[in-house]
Amino acid sequence: MTSAGTLTRPGLVLGQSMALRYALALAALVAALLFHLSLNSPLSLADQWGLLWGRPPESFEDFQFVYAALPRVILAVLVGAVMALVGSLLQQVTQNPLLSPMTLGAASGAWLALVCLSVWAPALTSDWGAWFALGGSIVSVVLVLLIAGRGGLSGLPVILAGMATHILMGAIATAIILLNQYATNNLFIWGAGDLTQTDWQWVTWLLPKLSVAVIVLLLAPRPLTLLRLGDAGAGARGLSTGPVLVVLLLLSLWLVASAITAVGVISFIGLITPNIARNLGARRAGDELVFSLLLGAVFLLLTDCIAVAASGWFPDMVPSGTAAALIGAPALIWFARKRLSARDQTALELPEGVPRVSRRTWLLAPVVLLALVLLSLCFKPDAFSFLHPLQSLRWPSDLVLSLRWPRIVTAACAGVGMALAGLILQRLIRNPLASPDILGMSAGATLALVLFTVFVGGSIHEAGPFVAFAGSAGVLGLLLVLGRRTQYSPGIMILVGISLAAMIEAMVQFVLAKATEDAYTIIGWLSGSTYRVSDAKALWLGGGTVILFGLALATSRWLTLISAGDAIAEARGLNTSRARLLLLVLVCACCALVTAIMGPIAFVGLLAPHVATLMGARKVWPQLWLAPLVGMVLMLFSDWLGWSLLYPKQMPAGTIAAILGGSYFIFLLARRRLR
Repeated sequence: MTSAGTLTRPGLVLGQSMALRYALALAALVAALLFHLSLNSPLSLADQWGLLWGRPPESFEDFQFVYAALPRVILAVLVGAVMALVGSLLQQVTQNPLLSPMTLGAASGAWLALVCLSVWAPALTSDWGAWFALGGSIVSVVLVLLIAGRGGLSGLPVILAGMATHILMGAIATAIILLNQYATNNLFIWGAGDLTQTDWQWVTWLLPKLSVAVIVLLLAPRPLTLLRLGDAGAGARGLSTGPVLVVLLLLSLWLVASAITAVGVISFIGLITPNIARNLGARRAGDELVFSLLLGAVFLLLTDCIAVAASGWFPDMVPSGTAAALIGAPALIWFARKRLSARDQTALELPEGVPRVSRRTWLLAPVVLLALVLLSLCFKPDAFSFLHPLQSLRWPSDLVLSLRWPRIVTAACAGVGMALAGLILQRLIRNPLASPDILGMSAGATLALVLFTVFVGGSIHEAGPFVAFAGSAGVLGLLLVLGRRTQYSPGIMILVGISLAAMIEAMVQFVLAKATEDAYTIIGWLSGSTYRVSDAKALWLGGGTVILFGLALATSRWLTLISAGDAIAEARGLNTSRARLLLLVLVCACCALVTAIMGPIAFVGLLAPHVATLMGARKVWPQLWLAPLVGMVLMLFSDWLGWSLLYPKQMPAGTIAAILGGSYFIFLLARRRLR
């Protein structure tokens, strides 16, 4: 009897401790509800209680409480709870604590689908918006799974694949917005994740669609518990893991798509709250689901309280998604640094290519580059230019030449700068998937420029390279501090980049949500446009790129030795710490110069070194020459395609490069996985 009591005591203690945690979570939820309502309504608690129990509203404050404050607080509870539930479900299925709708790419796919629907069929948004968002999420997640594979779900491969897909989907959405400016004004606030309500429409629309969460809570705990035993252990107990994973994933995507359709994109809730739930003692599968759900509601309520309070300091309302990202990004780094070590590998590899660069390649690359320059100068676009291409080629007049040569110089130098930055980072970290946009270098420069515009004022084109360099240097300092403790873990550096990208997106959406005249100027600059580059800035970029390229050539020996390993480099007399710091400063300078003049450019720094490797440039010296050539070709072609394909409309070169480069990158990885 004593033995049995002793055996059951741990279970009783665990049950009592979880009951106490549930009670505390419910108390926190009630407190957050009351605090939120007190911020959003001047009514006393007694007046609010009377309205809840049926007293008809009479004053303006009564109507504001019933039709604005109350629907907002209910939406915050519903969306926060559902996003946290989905995050816990995804993390338990994959055993990956860094997975969420954001990092899996589901949110970006849903956002792209809703942008398309709002532009081309706005009348269908209310009835079919959730279904289109679900379709976009499925497409995005399938791409991520093709890249990462089943074996990559538990580590960094799925995070990297999700980020690549997120950049690609975002570039396509940006292109659609820029081409349909008058039809997308309302999307800026929606994209920022806004909980502001004026009636009960979205609550009544969303509530029945989120009833799927009850099915998840009832059916998911047992399969999730068995999945912790592994595929073999779960199969031995009668669980078919494949169908279970598909059903749970589809239910999760439906919940995410419904929430995004109602309130827009709100990041990090699904990432942070399951980690907090586990740290607070939620060990069983069902406990983690329910505890995450409660904490998600509390977290979004408190985040929305911060957004409401901060709105008093700004002339415009601060979106809830902006506040969630600014809080969640540091939290992502905090949780990640405890779980990732220096031995973390991405497990994603690109095709190897030919063993060496052929003479034909060295001759053909400059010819292609020259042909693109002549095409950009001599091509005269019109409605029939692609039907009769030879008739559209003519030597430009002085006026046309004065307009086009700054764009050509800017695009070519931007390709060189980003290719050099990507090449140096990949050699430094010895990681084939390192690039300025993934590691946050470009993100830091962009964030500094956007913050300068928001808080200092003036045009974003007036901030200059020094502000951009300060942003890149800030990211560099953060990488050095975090990298020293983790021996420069690729995982930590990549997650810093993801966090900064989310913060930048939140800040940009906050600026765009103001609906000012500068909104499209900012989004055009963020797309990497050569349209507004002046002669002087083009010359500055050209001269700076030449200097940086010369410095990169001078450090070729450092790159060769560091690529072989720190031990070998130090044995050859290289001070690896000093060399690494100087090379990182060189990367910062490249990113700052390009970003300040043209704007952020995605995928060029990642793809140019890989394409050079596929063409046979495996050693540092030939790669330092061939990768910039590839970057120039990609950017010149993107710039020409941007202003000629949809003439007289124009698309930014950075957006075209992100779409082309991202599609090619995903194709390479997916093809390797399928083989």
